[in-house]
Amino acid sequence: MSTKYYAPHGGHPGQDQLLTDRAVFTEAYAVIPKGTMRDIVTSFLPFWDLTRLWVISRPLSGFAETFSQYIMEVQPGGGSDHPEADPEAEGVLFVVEGTATLRVNGQTHKLTPGGYAYLPPSSGWTLRNDGPETLRFHWVRKAYEPVGGLDTPDVLILNEQDIAPTVMPGTDGKWATTRFVDPSDLRHDMHVTVVTFEPGAVIPFLETHVMEHGLYVLEGKAVYRLNNDWVEVEAGDYMWLRAFCPQACYAGGPGRFRYLLYKDVNRHMPLRLGRR
Repeated sequence: MSTKYYAPHGGHPGQDQLLTDRAVFTEAYAVIPKGTMRDIVTSFLPFWDLTRLWVISRPLSGFAETFSQYIMEVQPGGGSDHPEADPEAEGVLFVVEGTATLRVNGQTHKLTPGGYAYLPPSSGWTLRNDGPETLRFHWVRKAYEPVGGLDTPDVLILNEQDIAPTVMPGTDGKWATTRFVDPSDLRHDMHVTVVTFEPGAVIPFLETHVMEHGLYVLEGKAVYRLNNDWVEVEAGDYMWLRAFCPQACYAGGPGRFRYLLYKDVNRHMPLRLGRR
């Protein structure tokens, strides 16, 4: 089955459009709908040429606590030879449009839509758009939490099209997760996966667990339970869920409902406020 990922293209609505939208910001969750990702809310970064971005998560008291997430837009010829300024930051890249030329560990990789890269701290990577089309990709950043006796994870270069999804038991294949990292590899302190629901599939209970979540809808639409509310979401929308925020899902169709999911994993809980 062919896959197409939604990506924002910016622009502005006309002056005749109503202001009403689905944007929500609460203490337990937030919804950033695709209609808010306009030119006026883009940002820029040092040492990135011909590039703008939408920041959809950032460490902020009462909001994202463990990670940041950007949607990067790089014009032909653009990119960076010094993309990551924080030597303690690990990163995941996930390409949704165009082709990225990624250089890391002395090797060059072409990342096309569905392409995934895990980049450990201080890996010295660079990224360029050498193609004729605009490049758009997600960049998830987290301060890596080292553990004595465990090595830092290796660089990973993959594509979701080459990975068989792991099916949730008892769902007849209607709920599955594409995993880029072995869940038993405790070197990793975050997982970024792709979750797929076939039309009519559900999360049949209120998940309430410790991981912070970031969900960007790549394809389709659904009704998602966030804390006490059922919220309609569609391709291009972003949801952030605080730890322990109850969640459930009903994929209404007519096509698949898919999202890029971030979770923090495999580490003790910090016992002192402000320290991880």
